[in-house]
Amino acid sequence: MIKGAAALPVLAQAMLAGTPARARMIKPKRLMPGDTVGIIAPASGVAPETWDRAVRNIESLGFKARIGKNARGRLSFLSATDRERLEDLHWAFSDPDISAVWCVRGGGGAPRLLPDINFALIRKNPKIFIGFSDITALHVAIHQRTGLVTFHGPVASSEYSDYTRKHVKNVLCEPSAPYRVDVSKFNAAKESAYFRTETLRKGKARGRLIGGNLALLTAVAGTPYALGDLKGKLLFIEDVNEPAYRVDRMLTQLRQSCDLRSVEGIALGIFDEGGATPAKTAQPVLDVFRDRLGDLGVPIVYGLSFGHIRDNLTLPYGIEAELDADAATLTYLESAVI
Repeated sequence: MIKGAAALPVLAQAMLAGTPARARMIKPKRLMPGDTVGIIAPASGVAPETWDRAVRNIESLGFKARIGKNARGRLSFLSATDRERLEDLHWAFSDPDISAVWCVRGGGGAPRLLPDINFALIRKNPKIFIGFSDITALHVAIHQRTGLVTFHGPVASSEYSDYTRKHVKNVLCEPSAPYRVDVSKFNAAKESAYFRTETLRKGKARGRLIGGNLALLTAVAGTPYALGDLKGKLLFIEDVNEPAYRVDRMLTQLRQSCDLRSVEGIALGIFDEGGATPAKTAQPVLDVFRDRLGDLGVPIVYGLSFGHIRDNLTLPYGIEAELDADAATLTYLESAVI
């Protein structure tokens, strides 16, 4: 440690250590019918017809849609330059007429924005921020640096099934607590083994929700935007198109870069390897979970309804929740919005 650092404020000491001090939790305002949603593309872009679907989705939920001025671009695998994508992110949080910030998709490129995000601006203008996949990098960084409760949930261009729509509206617009989330009946009825729930270690656990896409959680490992302190946390993880050996590699990296033994429990989403058929076994990836996570001594369940799937939960970062690994349920013990 730098000489004299003990006399520095707690925040300064935390930054010297490479880990930000824990910010006070801030809950955004709930969405109301007719509110304006800013749609941005902080990672990859989408085709014009996909934009049309995204706007229809937001409007079908009862909101007005406004699109960031740079969001419709397509630059290689990105929607726009880092500066332009960052400009849209800051615009959506700073514009007083916008009540929520909805990402149009994930894809790639979100971690490139992290060093230049104006976290003070976001803390001063707390709003609902929602998306998943590559957006995980933004969730982890924004929540840790500002304390804002953000939402791992469907992007604007997702397929809004009845299940997805119900949980989006219940969590963002009509909050109640406790709020129990069960596995989607559509998922439970699928023949693919990847959609079957399996209790890997029995029990119940309480803690604050944090997590996201496994590839992104490992991508930020070892950076100032890593997961950080996991004590008292319920970790949720999902991914898609990742064979067992890569899931093993990423979980190993998490084990070696953060203290997974301090988590209270682990909720695993759907890890569909892609091209799944009823005959294709999920056993290799389940064996990896048992091997890499089974010794942690905490409740673990596979197959909850979140990830790159049709019926996709909305998971709020930072709120207190309970995981029941035997029943394959999550219960939100407090509302995520005010």
